[in-house]
Amino acid sequence: MQRRDFLGFLGVSLLGNGAYADTLETEDVWLSKEQQLLLASVLKKLTLVERTIGHANFNLISLDETLKIAKNYPKIEPFSPLELAYIEEVFYTDPRKYGFYGHRTIDQMSAVINKKEVVKIGGTGHYVFGDYAPLLERLMKDIGDSLILTSGVRSMVKQLRLHLEKIESENGNVTMASRSLVPPAYSYHSIGDFDVGKKGWGHQNFTANFARTEEFWRLQKLSYVSMRYTIGNGDGVRFEPWHIKIVS
Repeated sequence: MQRRDFLGFLGVSLLGNGAYADTLETEDVWLSKEQQLLLASVLKKLTLVERTIGHANFNLISLDETLKIAKNYPKIEPFSPLELAYIEEVFYTDPRKYGFYGHRTIDQMSAVINKKEVVKIGGTGHYVFGDYAPLLERLMKDIGDSLILTSGVRSMVKQLRLHLEKIESENGNVTMASRSLVPPAYSYHSIGDFDVGKKGWGHQNFTANFARTEEFWRLQKLSYVSMRYTIGNGDGVRFEPWHIKIVS
């Protein structure tokens, strides 16, 4: 068991969202004014697509499906060539310029999640890959009823929307955004990882405060799961005690 993956943060003061042991080694990269406008228009259309098909379906949607829906619904309007070029730029740009060093998990923007290979988890609006469904069930039994699935399988499009939302919330600072919501070609949610939390905690489940919970301390005792993003991880991502990877 890789207990150091869970316990590597010990000795570091956990204060709200600011529990970072690593520091940026690159200068912050900011969007240009043109990029900010394109981000806003792309994000608006992605949000409208999600509202049209529903939150759960949006977790699995491909880019081709997204473009088709946007084209066929007058309230959304088709993605323009400039918007598509911006999506391509976001997908293919080497994120090391932002201080992100994670591994690529999706090679093509047109990647499709096989819906026959995922299982919807009741009451959550999220999916996990079928091979991981028994492990998630085991996890829930080992931790208890207070543990919930907060995010599962994410398509490239879903990760794109989350990434763009984070850039917007950081006022165009792509470097800071990439430390919280990784670029769409680099999310481990596309190949099996998932997020868990404590029932009733809401947004607190996505802060370092989750490491203070009984649920987290029970997680770190299990032999078949570990934590993807420890403090000081080599990917350059913030400390995420809620992000689970299967290790056996």
